[in-house]
Amino acid sequence: MHLISATLQFVSRFIETVKSTEAATPRLRRRARNAILAAGLLPAAASAQTAYTWEQIVQKFKATNPTMKANQLNIDESRAAEITAYLRPNPDFGIAADGTQLTRYEGVWRPFAGTQISPSFSYLHERDHKRELRRDQARESTAIAESSYEDAARGLLFNLQTAFVNVLQAKAFLENARLNLTYWDHELEVDRKRLEAGDLAPIDVARLELQRVQFESDYETAYVNLRTAKIQILMLLNDRTPVDKFEVTGRYDFSEELRPLEEYRNTAIATRPDLKVAAQNVDLAKITYQLTVANGSTDPTYSVWWTHNPSFNNPYDYNTIGASISIPLRIFDRNQGEKARTQVDIARNDRLRDAAEAQVFNDVDTAYWTLVQNVNLLKPYKAKYLKMAADVRDKVEFSYHNGGNSLLDYLDAEKSYRDVRLAYLNLIGSYLTAAAQMNMAVGRAVVE
Repeated sequence: MHLISATLQFVSRFIETVKSTEAATPRLRRRARNAILAAGLLPAAASAQTAYTWEQIVQKFKATNPTMKANQLNIDESRAAEITAYLRPNPDFGIAADGTQLTRYEGVWRPFAGTQISPSFSYLHERDHKRELRRDQARESTAIAESSYEDAARGLLFNLQTAFVNVLQAKAFLENARLNLTYWDHELEVDRKRLEAGDLAPIDVARLELQRVQFESDYETAYVNLRTAKIQILMLLNDRTPVDKFEVTGRYDFSEELRPLEEYRNTAIATRPDLKVAAQNVDLAKITYQLTVANGSTDPTYSVWWTHNPSFNNPYDYNTIGASISIPLRIFDRNQGEKARTQVDIARNDRLRDAAEAQVFNDVDTAYWTLVQNVNLLKPYKAKYLKMAADVRDKVEFSYHNGGNSLLDYLDAEKSYRDVRLAYLNLIGSYLTAAAQMNMAVGRAVVE
């Protein structure tokens, strides 16, 4: 906007120079025509700039935000852990050598004549569905990772919606500041004509000129705040687009209709991902306890081996096979400590789920009554105060121009109008922020 304004001012001065030059060359006149054409194309180029809606911003955010992508990888890691959890134990292969002569006996030493080579295989058999329980535990962990991803997205979307509201609010403030500055410039033109006609004292015009500083300050502050708000939303989008080329559009207003509080509560209980995580943690604790009980059972190890040597019982049997089973005697360790710990952990997670549910009700109730308060404040502003402030300002202005009110009265009426207008815009921003808070409290969009 500053660039366009400066360019138009330059073009205007250039054209005036050409008009005032009696001996303007054709080349200079062609430059003037080109400048007029360029000035006409600038607003068109600005208006052709793409403005993102809220839905488009959300889609872009989900596709580009690095934190969202990192959280998605947590789910992939958990799914990979499911493969490991369901793997069977690997069999063991061993080779044993026996019967090698160490010392001479009666002058004979044939160390390897009686060496017996015996390869063997062994396998640990897991009982009581340990493998299946590990798989179920990993799957439940993946479900928790998915719900945690949704909960993290809920918080990030709240930050995104807050940033989006800040941009809309900054745009409304900038437009309001522009309108105030335009209005005051028009007022100064009228007062300067009154000064030339001798109807107004120079000191009053000077005071009015000084009042313009406040309007300029409001405009520049709003302009900087708009750029800052855009920078914040661009950071969340991980977008390197220049601020001047980035624009959003949306409805900067409020809705008087709100659903009953109980409906918001029920929706939150059904959709809040953090509450879902708390419930899934209870299920995970129960599976972990079952796995702990299963780990307290004994797992036999089966072994089989082969030898190429006659056995002691049968001198003609040169190829023999043997087998064994090994069962650990869990006399002192039956995993008692882990059983007790995991059973306590079930109760702990159950209490945490109750705490999460209480937090959901707290969040919904707080956001709801904040919305109600903002709506109650906005209704009279929209129905009465805005119109009343503008009417008072216009009447005091008319009376001032006709000698009925003092300059101080007029400046006070103008300040009151600005205060009412800014209060209204601030209240809309508070309402939209409260709406974003309600959406986060419920777990999905319920207030536009």
